[in-house]
Amino acid sequence: MWVMNKSREKAGLDAAQVGLLSYSSGVFDALFCINCTVCRVYRLFKTQAATMSRKVVRSSKFRHVFGQGLKADQCYDDIRISQMTWDSNFCTVNPKFVAMIVDASGGGSFIVLPLSKTGRIDMSYPTVCGHTGPVLDIEFCPHNDNIIASGSEDCSVMIWEIPEGGLTSPLSEPVVKLEGHSKRVGILSWHPTAHNVLMTAGCDNVLILWNVARGQEMVRMDTVHTDLIYSACWNRDGSQILTACKDKTLRVLDPRKGTVITEKEKPHEGSRPVRALFVSDNKILSTGFSRMSERQVALWDPNRFGEPLTLQELDTSSGVLLPFFDPDTGIVFLCGKGDTSIRYFEITDEAPFVHYLSMYSGKESQKGMGYMPKRGLEVNKCEIARFYKLHDRKCEPVVMTVPRKSDLFQEDLYPNTIGPEPSVEADDWFDGKDGQPIMISLKDGIAAPTKSSEFKLNKTLLKSTTVCVGDQGNRGGVRKTVAHYSTIPKQQ
Repeated sequence: MWVMNKSREKAGLDAAQVGLLSYSSGVFDALFCINCTVCRVYRLFKTQAATMSRKVVRSSKFRHVFGQGLKADQCYDDIRISQMTWDSNFCTVNPKFVAMIVDASGGGSFIVLPLSKTGRIDMSYPTVCGHTGPVLDIEFCPHNDNIIASGSEDCSVMIWEIPEGGLTSPLSEPVVKLEGHSKRVGILSWHPTAHNVLMTAGCDNVLILWNVARGQEMVRMDTVHTDLIYSACWNRDGSQILTACKDKTLRVLDPRKGTVITEKEKPHEGSRPVRALFVSDNKILSTGFSRMSERQVALWDPNRFGEPLTLQELDTSSGVLLPFFDPDTGIVFLCGKGDTSIRYFEITDEAPFVHYLSMYSGKESQKGMGYMPKRGLEVNKCEIARFYKLHDRKCEPVVMTVPRKSDLFQEDLYPNTIGPEPSVEADDWFDGKDGQPIMISLKDGIAAPTKSSEFKLNKTLLKSTTVCVGDQGNRGGVRKTVAHYSTIPKQQ
């Protein structure tokens, strides 16, 4: 305004004439282009406006990230994806395999395919089919690409070892069977840094931590949640657990003590399912619904849980938003069940903290979504994320790319990322030792786990006959058979 006043004085214009400067540029040009002094004022005005508009646009190297579905010959066709209405991802993927829950008669099964086996999948292709009820959730072990866990309506959790090159015959015998839930098991999550530690949550409102190599239930949280658990996840080093519950409460838990560190009631006012996960600096991102059933995304600081750092309304669709976070880029991807699109946002330290970037839109709605670990991406193509989108009878890879002209390794896009090596063993972690993620560089391409992270059962626990460990006065007795473990809550 000061600049305009000074310019008005120099040009000898009164207030009415200067008021015309705010009129449209086309009208202004038609009226005053013959007056050189006024033209100078006009150019100055336009320069100031252009400078201000440039400041409004936030600078980010991810502003132009775009998504692209791969061609038909690079998809996985003719797969009967499960028709269950459970709100899990239904898909898990790593640099070797992609696994999808499929329809099955007389039990539950899922299919595991090598990434290279694209095209039409024969109906006779072997599946993993050991559950007696529908499979609800599956997840590959982050420390061994051949190990996958599955949870089912039959109340059990099974650990499977997929042979190199994929299945050649149906797999019905798990390596380990874990039984501790009294109702169906719908949530699985491997510990990010501790070897062979698995978290499971069931419809019995119970959350259990297992030492998978021993087949033992180590921590049981059966009084924390008063209703159905919607989601459960670890923080970056696995020292905390975040859960979202049907009682409209977010809880941050100490996993070994089984106690609540902090909690937030009614993060979203609506009654539909809430999802939550840890993002940068141990902040929490949640997705849910407003009282008017509008989908929302919110960012929280657990140290000040009173009010959200930001809360944004997205649309009025009814599908649950599945969040996926990339800690290396600070980008969170929101995939709505039943949607045709994937939205992505960048999380920063500047208000409004969650910045909308763009949206990928496909032609068909998604029934589930798999998310490739960073170490499985093609870095020479500037690929920062890859999703495996499930249709009714198809799995379509969707690639997120940053447009760059150079084919060289882009160090600013690929900082050191979490590798496949565990930093602590299960026994040590349950004894109180924490481990930070072991980072790797992606400059040399895909990183595979070494033999040190191979899955090994404790051979002393494998007996040909069922035995009971522990005396009669100890409720921690553990029944064990060959690759089959049925646990009882341990005495505290």
